[in-house]
Amino acid sequence: MLEKKRAVVLLSGGLDSATVLAIAKNSGYECYVLSFDYGQRSLTELNAARRVSESLHVADHRVLRLNLEDFGGSALTDHSLQMPEEGEQPGIPLTYVPARNTVFLSLALGWAEVLDAQAIFIGVNAVDYSGYPDCRPEFIKAFQDMAALATRQGVEGQPIRIETPLINLTKAEIIRQGLALGLNYAATVSCYQADDEGRACGRCDSCRLRAKGFADAGVADPTLYSPR
Repeated sequence: MLEKKRAVVLLSGGLDSATVLAIAKNSGYECYVLSFDYGQRSLTELNAARRVSESLHVADHRVLRLNLEDFGGSALTDHSLQMPEEGEQPGIPLTYVPARNTVFLSLALGWAEVLDAQAIFIGVNAVDYSGYPDCRPEFIKAFQDMAALATRQGVEGQPIRIETPLINLTKAEIIRQGLALGLNYAATVSCYQADDEGRACGRCDSCRLRAKGFADAGVADPTLYSPR
């Protein structure tokens, strides 16, 4: 009997990461889910991550506390910075959290080694996204190369793979794939500044990309929006 393959899946509670978890499950992986309380403005996404993890019956779900707000430098972690709501801006957006995916993937890599997992799944996307440098294929390849050098499994010739099944998909394509897998997007929260009830602002970059994705996919948007 073959041993079940294992994967660590990064889950924020948003649309993309929830879809990645559904894909990993459908691909036959036993999923160990990792979420982060990193000082972000909205913690309701962590409640969404718990709901999604429970609905997909994962093997384990852990939430790690990181104090990235101690550094600031992002509208997501520094309340003195105003959340941009004017549409796409040139350059790296203010919502970029410095080194976030590098930190998240490094911690996922450590857990993957402990679990003797074969893969790490992350919902980065290089098509309908906000322009973050750590969502690009070049970054993922560089991290994959580093992981092969820095881990026992890599040295022994069985490097942990960094799986990015959404990286070349549009938001509409992501939504269609998730719906085909039976994912309930009403349980997810993508808004950068959702209120305590999980209601989205409808104005931030993440809200706009999410709404456009449902419109382009030709399906009803199940997002709960704030009356503001």
